[in-house]
Amino acid sequence: MLQSQSTTNMKVSMIKAFSDNYIWAISSNSGNKLALVDPGDADVCIEYIEQQSMQLSTILITHHHADHVGGINKLVAYCQSKQWPLTVYGPESENIPHCDIALNESHKVNLAELALEFTVFDLPGHTSGHIAYLSQDNLFCGDTLFSGGCGRLFEGTPSQMLSSLEKLSALPERTHVYCAHEYTLANLNFALSVEPSNSELVHYYNQVIQKREQDIATIPSSIMLEKKINPFLRCHKASLMTSASEFSGDEVDDKLKTFSIIRAWKDNF
Repeated sequence: MLQSQSTTNMKVSMIKAFSDNYIWAISSNSGNKLALVDPGDADVCIEYIEQQSMQLSTILITHHHADHVGGINKLVAYCQSKQWPLTVYGPESENIPHCDIALNESHKVNLAELALEFTVFDLPGHTSGHIAYLSQDNLFCGDTLFSGGCGRLFEGTPSQMLSSLEKLSALPERTHVYCAHEYTLANLNFALSVEPSNSELVHYYNQVIQKREQDIATIPSSIMLEKKINPFLRCHKASLMTSASEFSGDEVDDKLKTFSIIRAWKDNF
């Protein structure tokens, strides 16, 4: 059901939901308070809370899609039944159930009960108001950046998504990337079609095959790895422009056009 990883005083555990969603459970190395990122399914979260004897105090939401917010109502009711104070944070420009504190990039989230502070990033593209949370080199980026891929453009433009991805790729390379889905193998199959001569990508693909055969998660990734293998972070590279040109039949010589072409290519891959 879960795996965990600790950095300094932060512990991050994985709760699997639906077919391929990851809900991130954040706690400190002392105390029993818990924050959840994008709890689309309340039942698996409550099971985790009770198994681990935790107290849910915070919900962090990246965007409004049902598989990210679907558990909020039940979790609010659960905390009320326990008389636990609960604060729900979410993007200010999206309709998030029970949102107590609406956020944009000018805000910080200070969770005193966990001794953690999160920096907020505006990441329009997948949805118009998508945000991400960063604390102690741990990035919780919802459906913007995946390992080997990026989110579909349901509401934003290619220019917005490219800018959002460039913002993330500028983070320190040691940053752990906690995205919300196990899409890595499918993403790498596409990435190899776009950049088949990328030896780092081939090596990572072979690692991912082995992990998935053993039902081992490929998340978290890292900014360092993604910059080497993720085509959507490499649209400024000549190899990606060449692939976009060959696929589209047009001459491509800039990163935005490259991104637009390979994102549309991926949509129909």
